[in-house]
Amino acid sequence: METSILKTIRSMLDMDPDEEVYNNDILIHINSAIMTLIQLGVGPKDGFVVSSAADTWNEFLGNSKLLEGAKQYIYIKTRLGFDPPTSSFVVEAMKASATELESRLNMQVDPGEEAYQNG
Repeated sequence: METSILKTIRSMLDMDPDEEVYNNDILIHINSAIMTLIQLGVGPKDGFVVSSAADTWNEFLGNSKLLEGAKQYIYIKTRLGFDPPTSSFVVEAMKASATELESRLNMQVDPGEEAYQNG
């Protein structure tokens, strides 16, 4: 399993994970999605920024059970921003999935006293 956030999202976008073409564009959308997740209570309380392929899922969420939902959310938001589908029906379906994930992830969050808000 790939641990690099950038490489995982590149792979999900059907791009070579080891290439560096478009990394800056992709990172903007990844970090935007991460910012939204953190505002929902998912992730480190003090924020998180992906700046290279060295940044990992473990650094972002540790062993959280929310990891797979967070991955899917970051992929959807990155895809919509970086390489949106040409079909408006697919775009709307992806937006609906993102909205549902926001709700579900937010419902799972238990903002306790730990370093991570996601319990």
